[in-house]
Amino acid sequence: MKKATGQVPGFPGETKSFTDKQKAVWVGQGKKVYLTIDNGGDMGDTAKLLKTLKDNQVKASFFILGSNVKKYPDFIRQLLADGHLVANHTMTHRDMNTLTDEQVRKEITDFENLYKKVTGREVTNYFRFPYGKYSPHLLNLVSDMGYTSVFWSTAMRDWEPRKNGAEDPYNDIMGNLHPGNVILMHQGSKENIEALDRILKDIKKAGYSFGLVNEIKP
Repeated sequence: MKKATGQVPGFPGETKSFTDKQKAVWVGQGKKVYLTIDNGGDMGDTAKLLKTLKDNQVKASFFILGSNVKKYPDFIRQLLADGHLVANHTMTHRDMNTLTDEQVRKEITDFENLYKKVTGREVTNYFRFPYGKYSPHLLNLVSDMGYTSVFWSTAMRDWEPRKNGAEDPYNDIMGNLHPGNVILMHQGSKENIEALDRILKDIKKAGYSFGLVNEIKP
């Protein structure tokens, strides 16, 4: 629920009823921005994405679909080599509400096993629900598996073409810039990649620094 630029948005009322056991974050702390990039389909221009992040000395948190980990292992290993955070976005990007608890656990643990096979590392214990669709029960389940669920405080309709090209993601993000901003950006959007350099530079010009989601206190 967007507010004026510089003000933290409002969040659904249900979030106020979450217990300490239900580990979830929507927004961080301080004058920091947390760039999160969802990779659940098209890979987009990976070379340009990686170069833009490196040129601006920005680390991002990537929530990656298991099938893409399997198809593009070199990309995953490069993310880690560059210091980015890679987290669990399930194997198949299905709506978790349509699955049994056993199926949900399998989506998550199959990702863990594949990630370790590809990288030699244990996956970081941060998770994003496909489509952002969850329930209190699912949040409990994921929390019991040791994960903190990461939502967002800025998102865009960037899974479809943008009417004004790269201007749209730039305006969406800069117009909602606020302390602790957790930005959700889809990797497959060419407009996002085209706008990214300008976005990162202007976020820094506005006095913000960048952090990874594992720096946010649940």
